[in-house]
Amino acid sequence: MTRSSQTGPIRNAARAPIARPKKAPPATIIAVASGKGGVGKTWFSITLSMAFAARGERVLLVDGDLGLANVDVQLGITPESDLGAVIEGWVELEDAVCAVNGGAGRGGIDVLPGRSGTGQLANLPPDEVARFAAGLAVLSLHYDKLILDLAAGADEGVMRLARSADMQIIVLNDEPPSMTDAYAFIKLLNAANPNLEPFVVVNMADGRQAGRRTYETVARACETFLKFRPPFGGVVSRDQKVRDAIRTQTPLPMLDKNSPAAKDVLEIAASLAQSIAARE
Repeated sequence: MTRSSQTGPIRNAARAPIARPKKAPPATIIAVASGKGGVGKTWFSITLSMAFAARGERVLLVDGDLGLANVDVQLGITPESDLGAVIEGWVELEDAVCAVNGGAGRGGIDVLPGRSGTGQLANLPPDEVARFAAGLAVLSLHYDKLILDLAAGADEGVMRLARSADMQIIVLNDEPPSMTDAYAFIKLLNAANPNLEPFVVVNMADGRQAGRRTYETVARACETFLKFRPPFGGVVSRDQKVRDAIRTQTPLPMLDKNSPAAKDVLEIAASLAQSIAARE
């Protein structure tokens, strides 16, 4: 299956050779969610993946938005296969993985692309979602981090994938609908499993203090009504370079690693790595 998209600076999206010592522990699976679209969730997932790669980790980025996938578009790649072909039984899961910017362990990342424009894949039955999650768990044995970019919203398929992850991140901004929908997502996740407390990342913030205030608004609502305080994941500053990166289909760290937003995500990656180490 070949799905064309407008190509940008990154064109090396060949199938990734997967090789990792069998005794290595599985990757930490991090699900990135948003209560609503338009908050920069996919951009954040891509940039977080590149930030972990910059730390020397082997990273697989999975486009888990089975209906409106766009990781490949933002990266400017044309994958030879995708999750649609996997779910339809044409290829194995690992055969749909492609290398970006050299691939995992070689300065870049591996990507498992989704497929956009099909409602059939967006409405997978529960057993298919469970099978997909199980396949990702097996694939994680080859990596240090697996970033799962979920679809926006909180339908049952999204929630099932979120619950299957080792860590959850909810991305939001300071717009009231974003904060309200993020709270709703956290509430549903916590209701299904009280042990799951997603990290909150505030994107497109007008400074650290403004971002922290946005987080505190959501955190107070969780404390009041859910009786727990979600951990603070960090703040990503509003940055013109982000728009430039998306427009040119170039990961921000490759476009300008010293831009404010790139530095913010690298800091978030370091903080998450510490949290993961503390859990182990």
